[in-house]
Amino acid sequence: MLRRLRAVILVPFLLLAGCGAGGGENGSCLTCHRGIEHASPAHPRCVSCHGGNERARDKESAHREMFAPRNPSDPRSWEQSCGACHPWQLARVKGSLMQTNTGMIKNIQLTWEGEDGRLYGSRRENVHTADGKERQLAAVTELDNVSGELYRKFCSLCHVGIENSYAYDVGHSAGCAACHFPWNDTGTYAGGDLTMKGRGPASASHRMTGLPGNDVCFRCHNRSGRIALSYMGLNDGNTAQVPTRNGFPGPLLTSGNRSVTRITPDIHYAMGMDCIDCHTSRDIMGDGYAYENLYHQVEIRCEDCHGSGTELPRWREIVRENEAPVRESRQYRRQMRPGMRMIVTGKGRPYSNVFYENGQVRLVGKRSGRLYVSKVITGTPAHTVAGHDRLECYSCHSRAVVQCYGCHTNYDKGRTARDFVKDMDTLGLFTESEDYRMLYPFPLALNQRGKISPVTPGCQTFVTVTEMDGRVSKEGYVTTFKGKQQLRFAPFYSHNTGVKAIGCGECHANPAFLGFGQHEVEGRNIAATMLCPKNEEKPLDGFQTLEGGKVRAFSAVTREHSRPLNEAEVMKVWRANLCIVCHTRPDDPIYRKELDYRALDDALHRRILAVGGTRVAR
Repeated sequence: MLRRLRAVILVPFLLLAGCGAGGGENGSCLTCHRGIEHASPAHPRCVSCHGGNERARDKESAHREMFAPRNPSDPRSWEQSCGACHPWQLARVKGSLMQTNTGMIKNIQLTWEGEDGRLYGSRRENVHTADGKERQLAAVTELDNVSGELYRKFCSLCHVGIENSYAYDVGHSAGCAACHFPWNDTGTYAGGDLTMKGRGPASASHRMTGLPGNDVCFRCHNRSGRIALSYMGLNDGNTAQVPTRNGFPGPLLTSGNRSVTRITPDIHYAMGMDCIDCHTSRDIMGDGYAYENLYHQVEIRCEDCHGSGTELPRWREIVRENEAPVRESRQYRRQMRPGMRMIVTGKGRPYSNVFYENGQVRLVGKRSGRLYVSKVITGTPAHTVAGHDRLECYSCHSRAVVQCYGCHTNYDKGRTARDFVKDMDTLGLFTESEDYRMLYPFPLALNQRGKISPVTPGCQTFVTVTEMDGRVSKEGYVTTFKGKQQLRFAPFYSHNTGVKAIGCGECHANPAFLGFGQHEVEGRNIAATMLCPKNEEKPLDGFQTLEGGKVRAFSAVTREHSRPLNEAEVMKVWRANLCIVCHTRPDDPIYRKELDYRALDDALHRRILAVGGTRVAR
């Protein structure tokens, strides 16, 4: 009886005490949110990030002045929350392509309507360009045409400024939390706070992730170029929901009910390396400057760690205790210190985890602490082949390059769809389908650096437009690029690198590598075999033809200074086959200098050529 009486007296007392019963720092917050994970030792107070009143006695008062109840790092409040303590980091993120998506918006414009002289971002923002000039980005909400609408309804969910709670397996928060408070597949809280348990959209835990893992990168980089899939050895090929094993789709499924099969992963992934082990914080969060395209912001190169055929990796010694590698490595398993020789990036800035030690280039995993030795290829025969100085490393060392051919986009003006930037439904629904996807072989062309690199369709679009009254006003037309109706390809690094390079004979003897697509050789002509009903004269998977021995390009390669190989370059590639059939190894001394085809006139080569293929086959 006495026990019951105590309980009756105690319950009203607790109800009167309310959330503030705990008192003190975080008192009212932790009274309700018992079991919640500490964000990090450097973030002790709830109100420092969330705002609100930690001493209030009821929920309404405690929450009244919160910046954002679920996510204080949302761009609508990140100046007050994250930016209050991290102004430099916030300034970098605000101007980075991860937030502005300027390059994506610009290239959609080029594909659909052409530039209008303005530079757009995810929102109106004053930024500084690399030459020190201030420039204002117009908000993409002001881009009142089809390209602006396409970005807002299709592409915008993959920038960090918008929360993506619409898709299984790829959801993420907005702002800084997009990377530092990862979601699980369902976007629901799974931590120890019972008031939030199972609720969403929310991060899986309230514990901050200072160093994001590959799963965080996968959230966005699994579509379009699909570099996260390729890196991890996954491919959502042409199977869709077609059964691949025992009558079931899969063996894995990802967002959009895509069936995912396994391919050989990137060698760096196979060795246990995370995306952030190669990519610097400046690659991801920006360096304070605003760039118009991703390849301007990304500063790393294969040559940084492995050297080139003629130059060793460069390094710079840490001389002060406050330099960037020392500061950034404080949360790594191994910290950098003054006196260490840090490898530098393509922009001459030091890595925070790659250094020169005991005659070796070494990399320490930022999250794992594992130590890797980077093989330096400078001076090796295979990397000093005459004429290969214009090749990007990944032209030879890519195992697979995702290529999506025949993207058919339907735009229905009479139906509504979600505008994720405006956060409302508006007229205009986009739907897409594609003809074919493949991984190998992949075409090569000149990229924006003047180097020969893989290219992939970007964007290879056939558009059908349905008017408000249901009338089809345009059907399967090719959009205009640089004043012409033409398909287009874009330079690309697939993130599926292998140790073993593509064989010399494959690249030099297969016209598909030079942009002719799947084909049949007929005399001095190359006839395409992969044709689309909307474009019957030209192949989807190529950008040039051979007619009467003449090379003619019919599709564009986007990005400045980029283009298909011209006729002289194509013929030079093919002529090397005269030597490759016998001299099959790249370390053969004849490849140390420019090939001299007059040597074929000597007595030895005349005898070989006289017997045709018989002697060669032996």
